[in-house]
Amino acid sequence: MTDTHAHVDLCEEPFEVLDRAAGLAAILTLGTDVEHSRASLELSESRPNVYAGVGLHPTEAGSFSAEVAGALRELAGHPRVRASGETGIDYYWEAAGRDEQLRVLDFQLELAREHDLVMVFHVRSQAGSDAAERDLEAWLEVNQPERFVLHAFGGDMRLAEVALGLGGYVSFAGNLTYKKNEHLRRAAAELPAERLLVETDSPFMPPVPKRGRKNEPAFVRYTLEALAAARGLEPAAAEKLTDANAARLFKW
Repeated sequence: MTDTHAHVDLCEEPFEVLDRAAGLAAILTLGTDVEHSRASLELSESRPNVYAGVGLHPTEAGSFSAEVAGALRELAGHPRVRASGETGIDYYWEAAGRDEQLRVLDFQLELAREHDLVMVFHVRSQAGSDAAERDLEAWLEVNQPERFVLHAFGGDMRLAEVALGLGGYVSFAGNLTYKKNEHLRRAAAELPAERLLVETDSPFMPPVPKRGRKNEPAFVRYTLEALAAARGLEPAAAEKLTDANAARLFKW
């Protein structure tokens, strides 16, 4: 199994968390600012199945500066780094303005192209709105990154269609297992098999039956099982599929 999106440095006892996930084929742990990107990179150096992403989360876009750009650019050149991100557009928290977030997106695209990295996109709107999804859709159509993934897919099929048309991937997190999210299970059943990934977004979004606990990469099996059930596959077949997809995308 592969966890294509985690924040292991935010977990309690991150090295113990990684020990419990030693059997996973790969784990991608992502930074949300310079400090956490550096911590993610240090964790990736500690285990052969752990890789890092470096970036500035959209809610941190207001802190972007020449100094931040320089630090992230230096980290991005490390051989354990496979992703530019977590980046994206977030209007839910109102922590940074639209222009600030788009400026960071443009920078993260530069990093991806300079170092042959996958862009990892977060997208979240306020309730009743799809403004972030539409803005990311427009950005993708103009900029067309070479390799990218929509992380913790929220079910916006219009955005998914644009992403797939540009060669992107779609990753499902623990919310795929939640009873209320039948629309996500329908999406998991309908989207192209060769573009599907699974993740935990640890320590957030714990899957059923681990609700109420801190999430961790070892729990990715529950999302994988939900994906398999949605597509009418045996878990072993879904594991083989998503492992191959992740290896092809992230080149590990």
